[in-house]
Amino acid sequence: MTGPKRTFSRPWTRKQAAILSIASLLVGIAGGWSIRGIQRRPAVVSAEPSEVAAREAGQSPTAAPPAPAELKAAADAQAAPLIGRLKSDPENPAVLIELGNIYYDAQRYPTAVDFYARALKSKPADVAVRTDMATAYWFMGNADSAIAEFNQALTYAPDSPNALFNRGIVKWQGKNDPAGALADWEKLLAIDPDYEQKDKVRQMIAEVKNRQALLSTMDAK
Repeated sequence: MTGPKRTFSRPWTRKQAAILSIASLLVGIAGGWSIRGIQRRPAVVSAEPSEVAAREAGQSPTAAPPAPAELKAAADAQAAPLIGRLKSDPENPAVLIELGNIYYDAQRYPTAVDFYARALKSKPADVAVRTDMATAYWFMGNADSAIAEFNQALTYAPDSPNALFNRGIVKWQGKNDPAGALADWEKLLAIDPDYEQKDKVRQMIAEVKNRQALLSTMDAK
């Protein structure tokens, strides 16, 4: 089975490439990629992700991943000056978005959602932020809220490739809606045939179609 993390295609975040090898959003997805990651940075294909991340951190490739408590502590430390800025400017969307990103990367998804939601009050049409919030909901196990946010993002940007890519994954894996997933991915390839994850999209389309064909064969027996 395949499925979505940040890499689905961003194996590591901008600021925490070393410590944030976040688990694949869907268990067993080929390549271990993340929903949010694809909007930020392409997958690295020249070496194994764990080796690249370790080299960027100056660590051994066999270094153990950080514990959740360590991730939280690192995020709190990184967030502290930004939270201080909110005291004088509590609705600053840039600061709120950065805080959301920090806590997303630390896998503190409810906190990330809170900051993203505050930012979206003043920037409701920010499709990238809304897509990030949707994927945070998905990591929290809330497929319905994820779909709702992807839907909202697509009202502002109907051809957003990342929103289509990610909504398709949640439809497939979270809502058992393979037809909906195929519609999103086929639309994505139609509007953006050079999408950087086009091979992954084609792979998922083929897998869904193969599963549907197998089920049809079994039903016919």
